[in-house]
Amino acid sequence: MDKREFEAEGDRLVALADVRGVALRLLGALAFAKRCPRHAYLQETLKREYTDIDFAGYGKQASQIKALLRREGYVEDTLMYVESAGSWMVLNQPVAGLHLDLFLDTVEFWHNIPWKGRLETHDATIPLAEMLMQKMQIVQINEKDIIDTIMLLLEHPLGDEDGDVINVGLVARVCAKDWGWWRTLTMNVHKVRQAAGAYELGPEERDRVVAQADAILRRIDGEPKSIGWKMRAKVGDRKKWYRDVGELAEHVEEL
Repeated sequence: MDKREFEAEGDRLVALADVRGVALRLLGALAFAKRCPRHAYLQETLKREYTDIDFAGYGKQASQIKALLRREGYVEDTLMYVESAGSWMVLNQPVAGLHLDLFLDTVEFWHNIPWKGRLETHDATIPLAEMLMQKMQIVQINEKDIIDTIMLLLEHPLGDEDGDVINVGLVARVCAKDWGWWRTLTMNVHKVRQAAGAYELGPEERDRVVAQADAILRRIDGEPKSIGWKMRAKVGDRKKWYRDVGELAEHVEEL
């Protein structure tokens, strides 16, 4: 399947779920292409191809989502659902050769990204704040994740609400409670800032990425930190602050 077919199938399933009152939202590469159409060409820098479709949903609607996807010819790999304690479904469409990952209530890799009660902020993807955090959680961040983040910062303003705004207030509050999240996210925002000059961007676009990154760091720095955060900060890097993804790294690479 080419990229347009992946995108069309993602949109089709989101629309089918919506008709049935089920919240099904894109995340990963397809979400970034949809929410950042003016700069989606940057994904072509790495000749990037889609390998699957990634969705977010609510655990309380798991049975409804399963039934919907079953009607569309998707077959579940039940082992992953059991091993993840009901937070991750893997499904395949044998006729079309499609692979689908569905995350329920949260993504749990290096850090946790919950979205209970937040999928309604947009009709197609997870909220922009969670999209930013999805990329910034990656301890060994790679080029494709930096490019996706640059796309996001170029197309959307920062603020304290959702919709077409990156809710940096939410991001700052998460980082103010969890030193580990703060450590990884601020480290990666600095990397994005430094990488802005490496791609086919005009001077104004490069300046915007740098300004957006600086604004995120200032907002996080200005958020009052919890007692737990301050205690963990004293330990610093002497203790690992993130979860090892191990053999799950292959799945993360596809997000």
